[in-house]
Amino acid sequence: MIVGAILTQSAAWGNVEKAIANLRAAKVLSPGALRRLPLSQLATLVHPCGYYNAKALKLKSLAYWLGNHYDDDLDRLFASNTDDLRQQLLSIHGIGQETADSIILYAANKPIFVIDAYTRRIINRIGLAPDRNSYAAYQTLFMGHLPPDTGLFNEYHALLVCLGKNVCRSRPLCQQCCLNNICHFFASPS
Repeated sequence: MIVGAILTQSAAWGNVEKAIANLRAAKVLSPGALRRLPLSQLATLVHPCGYYNAKALKLKSLAYWLGNHYDDDLDRLFASNTDDLRQQLLSIHGIGQETADSIILYAANKPIFVIDAYTRRIINRIGLAPDRNSYAAYQTLFMGHLPPDTGLFNEYHALLVCLGKNVCRSRPLCQQCCLNNICHFFASPS
């Protein structure tokens, strides 16, 4: 799950699955194995998801950090409260807000809403964009109006991703959209 959160940065999930399959086949999906693997070999294994040199370095950084701070014990890491966990993850090279929140929601099973490009696009088009165009402002919009429930956040985010990928695309298919009755973008004349 954590490896996927890093590899999916600027990549289609299908390509991430190929990279993870390569890592699994090479038996290097553990932090220790990632640390032992030469960077160039790791880059070759994650090549399908693009930016492979940068992503290999990010995976190495995470593996070393996890070993140094938690002796590779994810349960100990995930025992931290959400705010502390988020700050720790953000201190690791290559982990930004979206990736940290994905790890917290999907791997640690803690309620935090993940903001991605699909979410921003949909929220902007239906006219609910926050006053500030920041990750924190979008996240506050969701977390301030929904109960802090991991399952709800997981499902809500998955539905937004599905809508953003299939309908509310860069060139939207507004006639097919389940939100067109409340969408400012759909209602505005072209």
